[in-house]
Amino acid sequence: MSLSPRAALALGLLRLCLAQANFAPHFFDNGVGSTNGNMALFSLPEDTPVGSHVYTLNGTDPEGDPVSYHISFDPSARSVFSIDPNFGNITLVEELDREREGEIEAVISISDGLNLVAEKVTILVTDANDEVPRFIQEPYIVQVPEFPEHSVSATGLTPVAMTTQDTPAGSSIFKVHAMDKDTGSGGSVTYFLQNIQSTKFAMDHHSGVLRLRAETTLDYEKAQAHFVIVVAKDGGGRLRGADVVFSATTTVTVYVEDVQDMAPVFVGTPYYGYVYEDTVPGSEVLTVVAMDGDRGKPNHILYSLLNGSDGAFEINETSGAILVTQSPAQLRREVYELHVQVTEASSAGSPAVQAMVPVTIRIVDLNNHPPTFYGESGPQNRFELSMYEHPPQGEILRGLKITVNDSDQGANAKFNLRMVGPGGIFRVVPQTVLNEAQVTIIVENSAAIDFEKFKLLTFKLLAIEVNTPEKFSSTADVLIQLLDTNDNAVDPDTGPWGEVRYSIYGSGADLFLVHPSTGIICTQPWANLDAEATARYNFYVKAEDMEGRYSLAEVFITLLDVNDHYPQFGKSIQKKTMVLGTSVKIEATDQDAEEPNNLVDYSITHAEPANVFDIDAYTGEIRLKNSIHSLDSLNNVTCNKDYTWSLEVQAKDRGSPSFSTTALLKIDIIDTEMLSRNPMDTFLMQTKDNPMKAVGVLAGIMAIIVATTVLISTATFWRNKKTNKVLPVRRVLRKRPSPAPHAVHIEWLKFNKTKAAAKFLLREDPPNENCNKNSLGSLPVPRAPVPPPLPRMVPSMGAAPWTVPTVSGSLTPLQPQQSSKPKALESPIQSALVSELRQKFEKSVANKAYF
Repeated sequence: MSLSPRAALALGLLRLCLAQANFAPHFFDNGVGSTNGNMALFSLPEDTPVGSHVYTLNGTDPEGDPVSYHISFDPSARSVFSIDPNFGNITLVEELDREREGEIEAVISISDGLNLVAEKVTILVTDANDEVPRFIQEPYIVQVPEFPEHSVSATGLTPVAMTTQDTPAGSSIFKVHAMDKDTGSGGSVTYFLQNIQSTKFAMDHHSGVLRLRAETTLDYEKAQAHFVIVVAKDGGGRLRGADVVFSATTTVTVYVEDVQDMAPVFVGTPYYGYVYEDTVPGSEVLTVVAMDGDRGKPNHILYSLLNGSDGAFEINETSGAILVTQSPAQLRREVYELHVQVTEASSAGSPAVQAMVPVTIRIVDLNNHPPTFYGESGPQNRFELSMYEHPPQGEILRGLKITVNDSDQGANAKFNLRMVGPGGIFRVVPQTVLNEAQVTIIVENSAAIDFEKFKLLTFKLLAIEVNTPEKFSSTADVLIQLLDTNDNAVDPDTGPWGEVRYSIYGSGADLFLVHPSTGIICTQPWANLDAEATARYNFYVKAEDMEGRYSLAEVFITLLDVNDHYPQFGKSIQKKTMVLGTSVKIEATDQDAEEPNNLVDYSITHAEPANVFDIDAYTGEIRLKNSIHSLDSLNNVTCNKDYTWSLEVQAKDRGSPSFSTTALLKIDIIDTEMLSRNPMDTFLMQTKDNPMKAVGVLAGIMAIIVATTVLISTATFWRNKKTNKVLPVRRVLRKRPSPAPHAVHIEWLKFNKTKAAAKFLLREDPPNENCNKNSLGSLPVPRAPVPPPLPRMVPSMGAAPWTVPTVSGSLTPLQPQQSSKPKALESPIQSALVSELRQKFEKSVANKAYF
């Protein structure tokens, strides 16, 4: 049916009016602190877990149409929240960090399908104590003079420094500063020192100022640096529902400055220089080097010429280089004796410290002289010296006055010094010489300079030119006569009276023997030393000559522990019951005597699945992973419905090489709800770690029942007697002869011993060299055979040692009999708890030796 134009126009106007009458939806404004509405003044802690439901958008449509909700963010910002469009539930999908983003801006909107209303909201992120204090402007380095009257200044390594006119004991010398980005108490920082008892410093807890203690001093000669460890702690706060305190450490390095009290020292004296015929004016002849005697903080050195140059030479003030100012043809003398003075550049008002050294400069031209060795009286090719054996390492042979010289010029006067002879005993300095040098011989191997091996050491000094075609060379013999020192136990007499015989005696000498003539101490061939049994021996050594004169000395021998024991678990198969939220603990012991051989680390070597348990490597505590909070979440990880797991755990010591032992651990997991449903399970769980407590509780209950029965019977008897309802009945009771108390006691002991011993079987184990001490104390200990008589001479070290055979045994518990009670009548929780309680009770009874 077609409409007329007027009817169609009227219908369109009607539809337009109806469309304009559809009102827009709007949010509810529920005010501050509300989690339902339009998110007005909404705040969220920064430690809110990701995935948490944090807010619900709520609004309505005037016409009652269904509405949908949306949330959006700026394209450059993170999308922190997600929303359920139908119910308006807002979920946190990214972690919050107040220190990085204190406010989150978002656009929320509500729509009825036709109209859309959007609002811009700001969500405040509130603080949680999740920041660690951080030290700023590290590293901390400060220099302090060794005497209080000198000033203190920090090095240029850090802009944080303090400078004072003096630093008497007790004054402030440095300040550290740490910041915590948290607010409130979590952002406040206090300072402490580690090892406060062993340090010379003190710390102000609030300002971070480091002070020198009043009763202490700093000495450069004793310690040139001190390392002070500073701890910064925040005031604590809440993080994910718990109170936490964070701390940080830093090290303040305090260098002790040396005090200027030493004169300058020249290095490499005596100084010789040469000017050749091709030398041009302005060339460097040689360089003198001086150093401040105060090595801690040396002053700058300034050089100057005093006299002897006649205007032909000058010296660089800062480098010490001596230059020739004239051509060789203008020099009228063959030898110039210069005097160089060095002066420390000290601070204003302090006296200038000086030193002086002579410098000899020769004028030479042709390569017509080989290197030549000189003694105190002139050229010399043989040098002799007497010295004691075993001089200190690095000592200079000061009795040798050797100078080597090549009178040529330039490269013709450059030669090398070498030693030809026994290698590695001495070292010659310098090894490369230009013109002339003082030869220094230094001890390299003190042990090789032994009078008992060599009475005379001989070697040659070889000087050979380096860059000349002729390769001129020369040699000098050096003979060193060694003198004996008392480095061996000897008798100063001669002949048969000087012969010394050695013997040992004392309580600790049974396992050792001494060679009667050489004095070498070794162990007996049959000795078996064990640091776990005895770690220290001492005995006396007697040295006696032919006439009976003797001397005694006490010898102490300490055995060093080796890693020869495996860690041992109490049982190869252990059963534990774990309540959700708590831990179970395994423990192994290592019988070695010293650390780290007896320190044990724990690990889980095998588990199915592998993502259920965590273990503390140091304590052996086993916990469920942090992601598992209930049996439902545990069921999501694995298909194990009975909540019983078998783990293979390992105990490994820290020795080298390291030994390890594995054991099987069975864990039953229950929660608190299951315990609350069954009082017997609760009781067994509470007493599973203390079986004697369970026995005490049961004994107490039985005592109460007996006492109650006695009271009731007594009351009934007296009531009936009073009412004459019960008349006494006379009975003649014949006392049966009782067996002798001794016999009863013996039979009871036999019965108990037989019953207790039936739990164990004797098992012979093969000898184990790593675990030869693990036999039970009740078994007889094998005795060592009678030691052979002492040999006349030292036994051959190549002979195989004879060891005492050992036998070890262990007691293995019998398998318990199966219970006659049907499994259907026992709960899995109660069965596991009873089994664990029974094992611990038997172990406790065995340890206390009740049978």
